[in-house]
Amino acid sequence: MIPHISRFTTKRSTLAIATAVAAGALIATGTTTGATAQPAADPTPSAAPTALTSSARAGLLHDADAKKAETAKELNLGSKEKLVVRDVVKDRDGTTHTRYERTYDGLPVLGGDLVVHESKSGKHEGVTRATSKSVAVSTAPATLTAAPTGARKVVWAASGTPRLAYEKVVTGTQKDGTPRKLHVVTDATTGKKIFQWDAIHTGAGESQYSGSVTVGSTKSGSSYALTDTARGGHSTYDLKHGSSGKGTLFTDADDKWGNGTTTDPATAGVDAAYGAQVTWDYYKDVQGRSGIKGDGKGAYSRVHYGNAYVNAFWDDSCFCMTYGDGEGDKKPLTSIDVAGHEMTHGVTAATAGLIYSGESGGLNEATSDIFGTAVEFHAGNPKDVGDYLIGEKIDINGNGTPLRYMDKPSKDGGSLDYWKTGAGNVDVHYSSGIANHFFYLLSEGSGAKVINGVSYNSPTSDGQPVTGIGRDKAEKIWFKSLTTYFTTTTNYAKARTATLSAASALYGASSTEYKAVDRAWAAVNVK
Repeated sequence: MIPHISRFTTKRSTLAIATAVAAGALIATGTTTGATAQPAADPTPSAAPTALTSSARAGLLHDADAKKAETAKELNLGSKEKLVVRDVVKDRDGTTHTRYERTYDGLPVLGGDLVVHESKSGKHEGVTRATSKSVAVSTAPATLTAAPTGARKVVWAASGTPRLAYEKVVTGTQKDGTPRKLHVVTDATTGKKIFQWDAIHTGAGESQYSGSVTVGSTKSGSSYALTDTARGGHSTYDLKHGSSGKGTLFTDADDKWGNGTTTDPATAGVDAAYGAQVTWDYYKDVQGRSGIKGDGKGAYSRVHYGNAYVNAFWDDSCFCMTYGDGEGDKKPLTSIDVAGHEMTHGVTAATAGLIYSGESGGLNEATSDIFGTAVEFHAGNPKDVGDYLIGEKIDINGNGTPLRYMDKPSKDGGSLDYWKTGAGNVDVHYSSGIANHFFYLLSEGSGAKVINGVSYNSPTSDGQPVTGIGRDKAEKIWFKSLTTYFTTTTNYAKARTATLSAASALYGASSTEYKAVDRAWAAVNVK
């Protein structure tokens, strides 16, 4: 898996969201009004993912691992190529989608991942590959440059013809206090750098943002611990303004947590625990996924990171979420949508593994915005109702405006409304606007409308209208694309193909939904 790092970026400050890799989240819901009110939830399509128990998922992974040599042969891989099972999704109709990484002569092939699709009967129904290039590289020591200290030898297949390379992880701290895990790839023959990406993605209690909420806790002796056994054992820790270690587990004598303000350190803990709770519930209730990795295991959250740290991040290496307290330690970045955004980076890392650079990085960041928004709507919290605004509660700009807008991304001053040549050279927090805009148009359609009290007016690149199919269907299409058709190297053109494949599988190739996906991509200039 190629790790990545995400960050919320503004002219005034930076909100990092990471997966390590790091990730972020958003959560809220309410009644939709206006010209494109959401329709009643559609019956679950047979091609939608089914909920798997931990044991059922483990069984599918075991079966795939047992026959991986046979699968490699069926895919006509070379004798030096081996498959490594990484993830599996099973549809309600019995179709399975097994995700593999590859090795070549024992070396990891970065960007060589693929997904094998099989019917219920075991019939091979196709394969989705990150690269169509065959792997055939020389590993002769005489041709290689000296390896950088601490580097590992790999095959780099994420861009162009596969070649032998070295990958080194450089750790440190960014200017805003966010930890750094920079992956640097150099050509093993010439010693020249060919790619790099950062693996940290920056994005009953009284909460600061969601009002009075119920959070999972566990009695431990004479007190209670902020550990949610109903959601994989997720626990919440207090870093007490430190920047390393796990922190101290929140405990309380009477199981009443926080006071709704920053005067009580447990308030941020309540928001973090609640954000993890509603994110878990969304993925399980809507997408049939039990936990970030789909294995039923909870992550953990850390609050009060650093001093006046204006950021939040997901780190895949610790499988944990970390939140700063914002400027002046007054606005912790623990709102629902930030939580959903960041933890979705973990879901992306466990599935498609979109490289956090170029167009795939923009899609990675957009995926977190999309499902952060979905979590917010699904949570149904009256204090933080669903909207298509990103980070509207944390006031990171200092003037009450949100961090990003999905209906017209360019309103933030930097995001792209439409695809253009060179989009892959734009910061991923801005190139993500293309997919965010696509998702809004697919859900709600173009033009002016009011939803949950928020006014939107979404344009199109060609001036032609788009009719939305509803957020519920749009979410299902994007999730199926992420988990069964996206790979580490998916760009916008391939994302269009993937979402059309997902819409076809879910609703049919002649369906209104399929046509809407095609139209929404055209409306953001991806054709």
